Amino acid sequence: MTRRIIPVTDVRSLPPEPGQAAGTVRAPSGAVFDALARPLRDLRISVTDRCNFRCVYCMPRAVFDKDYPFLPHAALLSLEEIERLARLFVAHGVTKIRLTGGEPLLRKNIEFLIERLAALRTPEGQALDITLTTNGSLLARKARALRDAGLTRVTVSLDALDDALFRRMNDADFAVADVLDGIAAAHAVGLAPIKVNMVVKRGTNDGEIVPLARHFRGTGVTLRFIEYMDVGTSNGWNMAEVLPSAEVVARLAEHWPLVPLEPHNAAETAQRWGYADGAGEIGAISSVTRAFCGDCTRARLSTEGKLYLCLFASVGYDLRALLRNGATDTAISGAIAQVWEGRADRYSQLRGSAQAPGSAEERRIEMSYIGG
Repeated sequence: MTRRIIPVTDVRSLPPEPGQAAGTVRAPSGAVFDALARPLRDLRISVTDRCNFRCVYCMPRAVFDKDYPFLPHAALLSLEEIERLARLFVAHGVTKIRLTGGEPLLRKNIEFLIERLAALRTPEGQALDITLTTNGSLLARKARALRDAGLTRVTVSLDALDDALFRRMNDADFAVADVLDGIAAAHAVGLAPIKVNMVVKRGTNDGEIVPLARHFRGTGVTLRFIEYMDVGTSNGWNMAEVLPSAEVVARLAEHWPLVPLEPHNAAETAQRWGYADGAGEIGAISSVTRAFCGDCTRARLSTEGKLYLCLFASVGYDLRALLRNGATDTAISGAIAQVWEGRADRYSQLRGSAQAPGSAEERRIEMSYIGG
């Protein structure tokens, strides 16, 4: 798959600091804001483009088969390179880092990376929120090591409680019981609060909405329902298969009264609902029917060091070239600021309009490459 990449080498000269020679480049200090006045707060880092599942909405086996050209190891950012970039993003205001994939637990020595990231501090001296999204297949055996390394919490993808349906959807013959064991292991070692994400496809797994809610009610796990998204070009997305979050919430309310909850912060993607009887909460991520671009504070770093400004982007900015061509921290930091300050992405708000990106000439990146 061809990905459009823009080299980031022409870093502007910024006003010199006191005592600094005029015309030299320095790293901007503190927070940066994009063209729509959105700060940079969240960094999602994809540590591998490989996965041991072949979920039909993300990595369908018909496309991601044995001949699919996954990235060679040398193309991937090293763990040290990831840590270096993360440190520079934190200096610009990032307070939360999420590790994604592919399946991030397939990345060798992921615990070492987590340990390095957990040691970072914001300019105010605060620890970061370090979290990870996983399919749960390796979580039972790795949960304690992840927690010991400094992982704060974990999000697990689970699209069905029915084992036969779950095996069909992951297309890897992986049992739902093993994912549940991983969730239990994460809870046992204190990786909390745990979130479980269910991607809902109308006509495929929407019959699992209530069973999953019933299973996790009262456990402290937050179950979140995600509308089937038009990410990339490989999943055969069809609007007819989107079940709007409003319908999901209505189905649940037929069984348990729900009350709306305030968002934790303005950039939160999920609408929160609490069970009226106090048995926990659920979330609804309306990625198709309710745009939340206006408060988006997320940047995405691909496995090979490309900076993307939107989940639906077709253009990436090459930070790896700066890393490997000897650029200083000052130059790389300036490049990050320059890219972010030019950001005006709001794909979901423009979806369906003539302004929306993602034409045949600009194929959007795949979710498996950039993470969710």
